[in-house]
Amino acid sequence: MPLSSPAPRSLRHTRAITVEAYARDDGLWDLDARIRDIKARDIVLASGNRPAGSAVHDLSLRITINRELEIVDAEAASDAVPYPGYCDTIGPAYKKLIGLSLAKHFRLHLKDRLSGVLGCTHLTELAQVLPTVAIQAFADDEFETRSAANDGEAVRPYEIDRCHALRADGPAVAQYYPRWVIKAIAG
Repeated sequence: MPLSSPAPRSLRHTRAITVEAYARDDGLWDLDARIRDIKARDIVLASGNRPAGSAVHDLSLRITINRELEIVDAEAASDAVPYPGYCDTIGPAYKKLIGLSLAKHFRLHLKDRLSGVLGCTHLTELAQVLPTVAIQAFADDEFETRSAANDGEAVRPYEIDRCHALRADGPAVAQYYPRWVIKAIAG
């Protein structure tokens, strides 16, 4: 169902986040993430004027992960920044992502290593989407996902209790994963 019709309004800002996931020939995976901020009108920054339609931020982050979702390499690039010569010097700090697991408290460790003045607000915000993107991108290839037809499997499907719709005591699990539904105990 789409959003309701908005009140009369005018566009001021667009933020676009894209992430592309690649299975590499060497068995590793790359997640290429990009964040772009574009103003719909001319703006004046301390560093100078930015015409409408030009990027205020155009930042990229690539992480390379193994099959256990551990980061084995990371790099960041800044193609457009509000303070050239300053914002675009933080890229090497994102090597601090190496060794983190996307599956084990990634966002907490990300904050410890790269929040505030330790990193770029926008690159660190962009990195926060990477765990769920990795799961979505590679679920069919790497994670045990099961349908009702395979419900006799001994291993609980990964996706149960990862979101509202697939809560173990809910109707979707009862329908699609009946072996794994948690039923209320009468009493």
